[in-house]
Amino acid sequence: QVQLMESGGGLVQAGGSLTLSCAASGSIFSINAMGWYRQAPGKQRELVAVMIIGGSTNYADSVKGRFTISRDNAKNTVYLQMNSLRPEDTGVYYCNTNLRLGVAMGPSEYWGQGTQVTVSS
Repeated sequence: QVQLMESGGGLVQAGGSLTLSCAASGSIFSINAMGWYRQAPGKQRELVAVMIIGGSTNYADSVKGRFTISRDNAKNTVYLQMNSLRPEDTGVYYCNTNLRLGVAMGPSEYWGQGTQVTVSS
């Protein structure tokens, strides 16, 4: 079984910064990708940022230049540094990972429980 433990959410004023972290634990053979999604009230869940094996990254247009995703492979942990936060960044942020549990097993997807980020104007 795999668990994703998120931390770092909270309340911040517009223009402020927060750093989210997500640690994956369990019987993990390899991680293909780790990233962050968010869901605002009344809206669909959307991709914020993802880092895939090899280190390439992909960001939502709305966060480019403000958010940075990074990963500590030794700790199976992904971070999201969020700067210049805006009220529209408010939402529940979910960690997501695509990984393999064994050499002969296909990829599996897991989600964290979510952490609230609230940006006040």
